Amino acid sequence: MPSRDLLADLIAFDTTSRASNLALIDYVRGYLGGLGIASELLFNEEGSKASLHARIGPDGPGGVMLSGHSDVVPVDGQPWTLPPFALSERDGRLYGRGTADMKGFIACVLASLPAFLQEPLRLPLHIAISYDEEVGCLGVRSLVEQLRASPQRPAICLIGEPTGMRPVLGHKGKLAMRCEVHGAACHSAYAPQGVNAIEYAARLIGRLGEIGQRLAAPERHDARFDPPFSTVQTGVIQGGSALNIVPAECRFDFEMRALPGDDPQAVAVELRGYAEDELLPRMRAVNAASAIRFSELSAYPGLFTDPGSEAARLLALLCGSDDFSTVAFGTEGGLFDAAGIATVVCGPGSMEQGHKPDEFISLEQLAACDALLERLARWMQRQA
Repeated sequence: MPSRDLLADLIAFDTTSRASNLALIDYVRGYLGGLGIASELLFNEEGSKASLHARIGPDGPGGVMLSGHSDVVPVDGQPWTLPPFALSERDGRLYGRGTADMKGFIACVLASLPAFLQEPLRLPLHIAISYDEEVGCLGVRSLVEQLRASPQRPAICLIGEPTGMRPVLGHKGKLAMRCEVHGAACHSAYAPQGVNAIEYAARLIGRLGEIGQRLAAPERHDARFDPPFSTVQTGVIQGGSALNIVPAECRFDFEMRALPGDDPQAVAVELRGYAEDELLPRMRAVNAASAIRFSELSAYPGLFTDPGSEAARLLALLCGSDDFSTVAFGTEGGLFDAAGIATVVCGPGSMEQGHKPDEFISLEQLAACDALLERLARWMQRQA
């Protein structure tokens, strides 16, 4: 089945991260079964979502994994002019939620399987489709841990996130955290008798800004990335109920996008130290029940694969270019890489269209991905 037709079927499944992906996974499993390919599912605790893992070719370690995520971001509040969960074609573009990020790649992988089955593979081919990538690379973790301990662990992972079919070796890691400040309320006419949670949250946010300025210092730059330094930002803040009440509660969420050489946990440690050493004593001098609590929302490691590695050489061969680059967005690649599976990123479409209304991928990009996977099949059939 052509990748365009498979993409139409995949887009019809609403796999927004808040929803189940099981209908799509059942579809893929049925498609694989029709080709004689067995697959296994790894469910979440509730049994409402699953990652899929399949392999073809000879037994043993090594080979290549093709990996993608099934979930998509919401369409709520976006001004779509076309139906988001039905494929629309206009002027060489295919529109629908997930066309670029990243059901286009999954469609190409499924369409390529007859080519991989046409002749015996000399190396194993693994196929992985995960869930909840968009909310912290959650669903792939159980698969990664299974592969880490497996005697049939693949050597290389190709993640098909949208790069415009450019070969990518790296991206930043991410740490997302929540800070909850608990103060003490009182009438605003007696403000010194209360503990203003918003004001103390503002001090913490200000300290984050100072940390961000240090990270942006020229001597910390890595020109391979854009922006070329680790970043810190506060994205959400909530607090207070009325102007004449000193607010007892304030909550804010912040994140760090870290260069591979920077440890995002160091930011969290510094902020906790500032809270415990400087802010809490002042707060508790007014009200002993005051507190500042931190919790992790999500995290994934960065990725930078050695340009001289076997994985990079294979990607250069498949792409016809060793002009490697990095991407600003994150992927599941750092998790695979940490499990001893060298990881590279290359896929159809552009993240400039991902997450936006009227998301699209061009037919030209699908064709380019189809051709790359065809080259991979021939390469895996020729290996000694």
